[in-house]
Amino acid sequence: MSIEFDSIQTLREALDGKAISATELTKHFLSRIDQLDPSLNSYITVEHERALSTAAAIDKKLMAGERATLLGIPIAEKDIFCTEGVRTTAGSKMLAEYRPPFDSTATANLAAAGVIRLGKCNLDEFAMGSSNENSYFGAVKNPWNQERVPGGSSGGSAAAVAGGLCVAATGTDTGGSIRQPSAFCGLTGIKPTYGRVSRWGMIAFASSLDQAGPMARSAADAALLLEAMAGPDEKDSSCLTVSVDPYSTLIRQPLEGMRIGIVRSLLAEGLSESIAEAFEDCRKGLEKLGATFVEIELMHHHHSVGAYYVIAPAEASANLARYDGVRFGYRCEDPADLQDLYLRSRNEGFGDEVKRRILVGTFALSAGYYDAYYKQAQRVRRLIQGDFLQAFDQVDMILTPTTPTTAFSLGENTEDPVAMYLQDIYTISANLAGLPAISFPAGMSLGLPIGLQLVGPHLKEATLLSCVHQFQQVTDWHHQHPRNWA
Repeated sequence: MSIEFDSIQTLREALDGKAISATELTKHFLSRIDQLDPSLNSYITVEHERALSTAAAIDKKLMAGERATLLGIPIAEKDIFCTEGVRTTAGSKMLAEYRPPFDSTATANLAAAGVIRLGKCNLDEFAMGSSNENSYFGAVKNPWNQERVPGGSSGGSAAAVAGGLCVAATGTDTGGSIRQPSAFCGLTGIKPTYGRVSRWGMIAFASSLDQAGPMARSAADAALLLEAMAGPDEKDSSCLTVSVDPYSTLIRQPLEGMRIGIVRSLLAEGLSESIAEAFEDCRKGLEKLGATFVEIELMHHHHSVGAYYVIAPAEASANLARYDGVRFGYRCEDPADLQDLYLRSRNEGFGDEVKRRILVGTFALSAGYYDAYYKQAQRVRRLIQGDFLQAFDQVDMILTPTTPTTAFSLGENTEDPVAMYLQDIYTISANLAGLPAISFPAGMSLGLPIGLQLVGPHLKEATLLSCVHQFQQVTDWHHQHPRNWA
């Protein structure tokens, strides 16, 4: 039985046609996790008993004639979504044994749609990183080449899907953490409009930037998952109240008349030759499908990394202040007094990258520096958003690379934080502007996947998904997978 790289639609037909049961499907993936994940380290927690119990209940529903698109589909969740009674760590020693008393809204929505959760995936600690080397539970390996990173922070989710250890997975994206690992692992990953998916129960990094979304092999699969995850939530004041589009139906829209913007300045210095070639091939392919291309400018895009690495750490320093060794989370042994409790609990509980960002953020928010750094970064953020709004008067979406290179080697950038931060140079601006953006497979280079990105106006996820879906009807990059994992 070789079903680990099948689409959701193929598995749906098999389940409905009784060619396979939900229990058999779940056992297949759990067996692959047990056998193969020790070399990838993509999961932190595998939920054998819970997954099989859920599958058995779903088999009864299927026998009774119940039908739903995601009913019985095995997925994984990034270990930053709270799951009732199940360890939720955020990849940190600080929360290594935390068991929430509730489910996140995204988790609850997917459960209501009938998915089977296989387990919780590894990630950079508190979602801070671009390589998944910052996890307390160890680095994740890329299934295409285990000497390479899978990207971050949703690297565990990306590796699990790419390695055939689940059908699809959830991720979160604060500055590119769905799209960059999707590019490195040959997946389709979408960051929705800010507020399109509830953040309630999602452990916070930077509250004005964080957004949840799906990671899958194709736009069709991503559309099905996003349709289930998204929607209003009264528990999250930043969650949008507008209804969810039928993404899985709208992906059939043709590309005739679609205007796609290109920013030539983003295709110059620092971009690898193989990705530049894939970009040009993709452009030609989309033109054949009826799209037209327009050259545009994003005048302030080059300021996005600088603005992000002031705003995100500032918000992180505030969000992570709650981890003090008192209420929940890691607590140091035998503190001398309250101050010692605070200092040692935080020093021992947080990793180096998290400490670095807390320090940067606290400095940016401190008296005397708030105006010079944080306030100025927010002004730049508004200029970046204005550039996009002006561009979308001319075009329907914008095509860019997702990353400047393919997956880099483990340890290559760990001693150079700036080099690591520049991995997000193409993705950060969409988060600053709150825009939807999707990464999709568009080529290969030396055995490693190449991803490209489309950015669209607010709430135009359907447009992005349909564009990628049409591209995937005439290409097979999304069907490719690591040969030694079949």
